[in-house]
Amino acid sequence: MTAVLRLQGRVFCGLALALVIASVAGARLTPLHELLAAAALISLLGMPHGAFDAVLARKLFGVADFTGWAVFSLLYIGMAAAVVGVWFVAPTPFLCAFLVCSALHFGGDPPAGVTALARGLYGGAVIVLPALWHGPELQRLLGLVAGPASAAVVAPLLGEVAAPWLVATVVACALQARISWLAAAEWAALAALSVMATPLVAFTVYFCAMHSPRHILRTLASLTGAEVRNAVTLSLWPTLAVLVVLAVAAWLSSGEPIEARAMQLVFVGLAALTLPHMVLLERARRLALPAPLDNTACNGE
Repeated sequence: MTAVLRLQGRVFCGLALALVIASVAGARLTPLHELLAAAALISLLGMPHGAFDAVLARKLFGVADFTGWAVFSLLYIGMAAAVVGVWFVAPTPFLCAFLVCSALHFGGDPPAGVTALARGLYGGAVIVLPALWHGPELQRLLGLVAGPASAAVVAPLLGEVAAPWLVATVVACALQARISWLAAAEWAALAALSVMATPLVAFTVYFCAMHSPRHILRTLASLTGAEVRNAVTLSLWPTLAVLVVLAVAAWLSSGEPIEARAMQLVFVGLAALTLPHMVLLERARRLALPAPLDNTACNGE
């Protein structure tokens, strides 16, 4: 599995480099086509990694029978619904909390041995660095999710810290290269992608080509052969449920402009699923369960 993780890191670096070159050359889809492509990719390739929470539930709580799965599902859905409720009544606190929690969560991608400060820089890169050259576009996208007023508060704050964040990232990458060249290359690729590509492209590529597959690979690495087959089967049901919920939500919100509808479905949905997902991962970390929770990816020398 170490070799597979290294290959996944190299694939992400190559894809990021290709998109950086395309961005410099001025190649870009129309904003609407970019948004629709991102929504499709995140829904089909990104969100399903959370379906492996069912595997964690079985390991953490011994959930096996109908009653256990019903209780777990109700708690999981209840936390997700609470996030949607916050988005509805308090969009600015929702947006701030979502971005901070996402940065903390993404900080789990680097391999073992990376400091907490470095993890924070890494996790926040895809959120903060787009504000350096794509501030207006970032503000527009955040406005589609949480409203123009909320975006007008958050986007300028991201713009103020973007340049110092980039400088700190460059220094941290140089230090990381002394320990693991692949981890440093992944970090540099993420930073370059976040600065050069449009915010939506940068997030989509990172989420679908780095975060989601890394989480899945680490989860599978912690299981035996028989457990892997069971885990894949078990994860199909939550994946189908999420896709059905997104389809129903899209139908119910059919009167809204398509850009706002797509952004809200995808990113409010991500925010809703992130809370119970992070709660499970933190619980597993405290119990010292194996990867993906202890960041034991390859060091990639």
